[in-house]
Amino acid sequence: MSSRERILGRVRRALADVPGEDAPVERGYLREHGERSVAETVELLAENLADYRALVHRCTEGELGALIGRLVAERGAGTVVVPAGLDPEWLSAAEAEVFPDLAESTPHQLDGVGSVVTGCAVAIAETGTIVLDGGPDQGRRRITLVPDHHICVVRVPGQVVSSVPQALERLDPARPLTWISGPSATSDIELDRVEGVHGPRTLEVVLVGGGRPSAEVTS
Repeated sequence: MSSRERILGRVRRALADVPGEDAPVERGYLREHGERSVAETVELLAENLADYRALVHRCTEGELGALIGRLVAERGAGTVVVPAGLDPEWLSAAEAEVFPDLAESTPHQLDGVGSVVTGCAVAIAETGTIVLDGGPDQGRRRITLVPDHHICVVRVPGQVVSSVPQALERLDPARPLTWISGPSATSDIELDRVEGVHGPRTLEVVLVGGGRPSAEVTS
């Protein structure tokens, strides 16, 4: 008997009393923690995003173009890269050169871009996480990993869920999913935090609702 056969035999014996593949899997975990209203869920998202050092802004649909234009100007970005399916109105007030997401763009070229503007697939309140799935308003993963400044637009409340299980129900696992919790960061053994290591140094999240805020709020 070979070593492989011995190992497989031990595995089979250990699994002898385990139900087969068709047995139902008990899923007793909570789908969300606590009961919150829609407004409370959005507030929790904003709090957790800010806790991860993302910059959070709020505006109405009509104010979005002006707000993005201001954020790009404050960053001093002369160039902005955008996905092919991004609404051009979002960049209508940006005084910067806008480049589309192109397959032939090199990492060196993207590294020279001032900002990137995208939408998102879903935002998770309990973890302060933004998920991108490469949709038309999000583009290729690399445009959100190489430039140093990412402006991400989240539609409120339609794209906001409470928990990870609820987010997974909306996502296609066959798509290229990028999960973002704050700007890219890492720490060494002494817990010295360094940002911008393997993604944007600055993440700005714009929560866009149909309602009020003409005095834009930043958390």
